[in-house]
Amino acid sequence: MIRMGLLKVLKTQLLCHLIICYVFLVSGIIINLLQLCTLPLWPINKQLARKINCRLGYSIASQLVALLEWWSGTECTLYTDPESFRLYGKENAIVVLNHNFEIDFMTGWTFCERFGVLGSSKVLAKKELSFVPVIGWMWYFLEIVFCKRKWEEDRKTVVQSLRNLQDYPEFFWFLLHCEGTRFTEKKHKISMEVAEKKGLPKLKYHLLPRTKGFCVTVQNLRGKVTAVYDSTLNFRNNEMPTLLGVLNGKKYHADLYVRRIPLDSIPEDESECAAWLHKLYQEKDEFQEHYRQTGRFPGPITNPPRRLWALVNWLFWVCVLVYPICVLLLQLLLSGSTFTIVCTFVFCLAVSAGVRWMIGQTEIDKGSNYGVKDVQMNNN
Repeated sequence: MIRMGLLKVLKTQLLCHLIICYVFLVSGIIINLLQLCTLPLWPINKQLARKINCRLGYSIASQLVALLEWWSGTECTLYTDPESFRLYGKENAIVVLNHNFEIDFMTGWTFCERFGVLGSSKVLAKKELSFVPVIGWMWYFLEIVFCKRKWEEDRKTVVQSLRNLQDYPEFFWFLLHCEGTRFTEKKHKISMEVAEKKGLPKLKYHLLPRTKGFCVTVQNLRGKVTAVYDSTLNFRNNEMPTLLGVLNGKKYHADLYVRRIPLDSIPEDESECAAWLHKLYQEKDEFQEHYRQTGRFPGPITNPPRRLWALVNWLFWVCVLVYPICVLLLQLLLSGSTFTIVCTFVFCLAVSAGVRWMIGQTEIDKGSNYGVKDVQMNNN
């Protein structure tokens, strides 16, 4: 018990947070440079370049999975039927996720990791992220679909990016947050005003889904993707997980309900496809209500075990990067130079401030205003 208590205290220390962030950022830049080196390979052997980039991308993304699963010890439980379970990781799929929590992307990546598709998973991301080092640059080489959130400009780009995936050599999951922005009470109120004007049933736990991106994705991935995974996430005991909580080693309990829906059963017509998606979100709302009342989702628990690869990759980068920086800092401190010591102290403060700033950007109350500004417009 004493050992566990000491470990919990250790995980909350700023020094540990600085080391974690240092390893992630430096290893990420190294991997980005390695990805850059694959550019000459693309015209010669595009499929080999893609496979290499999947492994390099995995080396970045899996560090966040290791942070969630192994550092914070968060438990992730999957509710799904055994027939569908056998197909996960063995087919291409569009994954529809709700967007209520600060770490829902980490939980989604955790299940990608457990089924071996983390390195090749795709998302629909805003264009600005493609310029961000580490994650954004990684996504660029993984052929992530970027958009400006101006549909008139985005449609052609999104369609072309999706069509480029038709010959992708790895199984992939295309993760979509159809609500377009993270749930807040303010955004929900505005969204339900739109629902009332359009004569759509009101949702209690979700925003109205934005149908255009989903419909275009379904249209352009037909023949490559075989199913839609309707995924509904919640956390036990009304937990509201945060990235800072994960970094502090706080343990959460995630429950994910997944239904496999054959893509062939989804209408091809855009207006019918939009109606289908609205109905799906009404059902997702019912699942959330069931969870609120019973503390669990319907159906059996069919849970994949944690894989060691994410932890091994993380420990590899820790061993490679922490030792040299410790030697360097020790040499600087032993030099006895007041200027050097002050510069080292200021550098650590700057890194700390930068880490806190990045974490702050994931907080719900500092999220995108996209939903506030645009949800009042035509959702379709």
